[in-house]
Amino acid sequence: MELNDLLKYNPIVLALLATLFTWGITALGAAMVFFFKTINKKILNSMLGFAAGVMIAASFWSLLKPAIEMAEENGSVAWVPALVGFLSGGAFLLLIDKILPHLHSNLSIDKAEGIKTSWQRSVLLILAITLHNIPEGLAVGVAFGALAHNADAGILAGAVALAIGIGLQNFPEGAAVSIPLRREGFSRTKSFMYGQLSGIVEPIAGVIGAALVLYITPLLPYALAFAAGAMIFVVVEELIPESQTGNETDLSSIGAMVGFATMMVLDVALG
Repeated sequence: MELNDLLKYNPIVLALLATLFTWGITALGAAMVFFFKTINKKILNSMLGFAAGVMIAASFWSLLKPAIEMAEENGSVAWVPALVGFLSGGAFLLLIDKILPHLHSNLSIDKAEGIKTSWQRSVLLILAITLHNIPEGLAVGVAFGALAHNADAGILAGAVALAIGIGLQNFPEGAAVSIPLRREGFSRTKSFMYGQLSGIVEPIAGVIGAALVLYITPLLPYALAFAAGAMIFVVVEELIPESQTGNETDLSSIGAMVGFATMMVLDVALG
């Protein structure tokens, strides 16, 4: 199917299909638990660095840059929607981070963040990755919702590139849930099920993001920047610190560079 054929579909449907794809890649990463009980720290750091690089590049090339261009086309002050949306996205994720109980895989249970709870360590590990996936799904949804503003093949290609990039970095996130759960004593099947379940918020957030900009078109530049701010918050708060644990920090830095370059090429080449 060619890009022009895809333009005939409702942006919400396209957003749903794209985020089902990214959820599927999360499940593929979670399936690594069937082959490994542990994951080499060097490999994990490299993959998390790659994920951070993809998200940083996607935040600019696929979200902030289009937001600025759309504001200019609408006759607005170009940087206002980008600034307001970006900071609002970060503030939103900060609020969720303070409220939603979650735990990062390299920390003990007493280091859990969010509202204090008696939930098990395994549940908190799942919620940590689920938190990552909210802005990712929202970003993909908003990118496809932009087709309601301008049904252009270039915008569609950019949204497809974003979905591919988010999908690529979802692979290590799926593994980062299922494999630690296996170490917690869960069966391989349960570890996989919970690992892929962490990505279920992406289709939900994707449909919500697409619907918002589809029915409230003036929100589009703000929504694009909002998704960018939310993703950058996740990168700085979660991915980079986790990828820098241990002694092989150069590998995570190299992974981030490769991830950024990959997403940049995808967006420029396809968009």
